Amino acid sequence: MNDPVRVWHRIADESVLLDGFHALKHAVRFGADIPVAVTTDRRATLELAAELAPDVRGALDGLLDEVPEAEFSHLVTRPHPTSVAALAVRPSRAAHLEALARTPRTAPVVVLDDPRNLGNAGAVIRLAAGFGATGVVTTGTLDPWHPTVVRGGAGLHFATAVERLTMDELPPGPVFALDPEGEDIRGSKIPDDAVLAFGSERSGLSAGLRARADHLVALPMRPQVSSYNLATSVAMTLFHWSATGGAPA
Repeated sequence: MNDPVRVWHRIADESVLLDGFHALKHAVRFGADIPVAVTTDRRATLELAAELAPDVRGALDGLLDEVPEAEFSHLVTRPHPTSVAALAVRPSRAAHLEALARTPRTAPVVVLDDPRNLGNAGAVIRLAAGFGATGVVTTGTLDPWHPTVVRGGAGLHFATAVERLTMDELPPGPVFALDPEGEDIRGSKIPDDAVLAFGSERSGLSAGLRARADHLVALPMRPQVSSYNLATSVAMTLFHWSATGGAPA
């Protein structure tokens, strides 16, 4: 049997860190390739799986290796309270690009235009997975596979296509851009092949994405309230899509 600590050190730089039980659980459910998974208490982790996620207990039984707490703390910078961590292979970029470009699509693509907050990006990916969105695309410098984003996404990066693209690489489909000056979204039906674009937390939509928009739409908001949190805006928009014809996968 391979030494899990040696395997970890050998592949860590090129792998996706799954930090915590729930991240590992979701990655297993959605077919992630996981070369190594460790815990400080194998029995307790399997009991937790039997209680919270019995569908993956068998898979975790075959994956998990127990390591001492001191060794675990060296492998993971900020150990999760569940004392579980794993490394997964990042999905193929080519496969994600194919999924994003496929037509007709049965669910929208979410585009985050130059986002700045890693936690927000992770929360958006978690939302997109829950609603069955085709994928989440970021433009700009933020890496949507950054460990903090993956932690915020609770392992659900493996449930949808997640990529960073340039403006010219955005997937096809009518662009519905969220903007305070747009028409009330409640008067619009969001098609399944829509590209839903959200500006950065600080500066909103870039000029380039605004120019590409087929529709500018706005979320209902009380006067004198300046904005919603980015993840909240995405949740409201995806809910509107699902309530007007779309549906979670």
